[in-house]
Amino acid sequence: MATAAAGLGVAAQSRLAAAPAGRIKQSVARWCYGKMSLDDLCQNAARMGLSGIDLVNHEDWPTLRKYGLTPAMTPGAGTIPVAWNRKENHAKLTAEMKENIERAAAAKVPNVITFSGNRKGMPDEEAKDNCVAGLNGVKKMAEDNNVMICLELLNSKVNHKDYQCDHTVWGVEVVKRVGSPNVKLLYDIYHMQIMEGDIIRTIRENIQHIAHFHTGGVPGRHELDDTQELNWRAIANAIAALNFQGFMAHEFVPERDPMTSLEQAVKLCTV
Repeated sequence: MATAAAGLGVAAQSRLAAAPAGRIKQSVARWCYGKMSLDDLCQNAARMGLSGIDLVNHEDWPTLRKYGLTPAMTPGAGTIPVAWNRKENHAKLTAEMKENIERAAAAKVPNVITFSGNRKGMPDEEAKDNCVAGLNGVKKMAEDNNVMICLELLNSKVNHKDYQCDHTVWGVEVVKRVGSPNVKLLYDIYHMQIMEGDIIRTIRENIQHIAHFHTGGVPGRHELDDTQELNWRAIANAIAALNFQGFMAHEFVPERDPMTSLEQAVKLCTV
């Protein structure tokens, strides 16, 4: 055992020692800590027992691996306003998705993110048809490479005006129609609390269509604490009880000391 431990980096050893005995793999979104170097973020994440870092490009994957962390969510195709709901985007998105899925598969990165795009006047039913058609064109490459395509649910009320995939029922219908085990939803709890609430029941009823979670305090997208309206411990317990095997990533912008706030969130969601 001593020999095996010696083969690990110091940060990886500290992660093994600190890892919480929880039932959910926790991650953190890189963009929320832009003033901190990636090395510093990874070192702290490893110390706290996090399993991964979200929303990192392939250039950063070696840094994460150095600390025993998984790139839990990486770019797939499109941007929030420009994505699958318009057919004229499909050729470009398909090429982008192919490149990113193959890169992710080679590095054993589990998830790539994608979006519906903004409405710009498009009816919801037409947009669903277009998203299904586009995702049907890339699902086999995801299946063949054992990579999950995650369509993100976002709010169109506060942060992403006009975004089309802004309700769980809309995203679930798209995923059901695509019918692939490798195309599911990124259920952002912050965004869906703003749009519809009823978080725990919705998760329970749709867990088979969800591959990944994001957190964030409501209102404000800040710390998961008693200034927020959600019971994060109850949500984490509900997710864990469903034997969820994906990641729950913290995507809030801290107002206090960043690492203290992140560690508090990790402990709160360790169930």
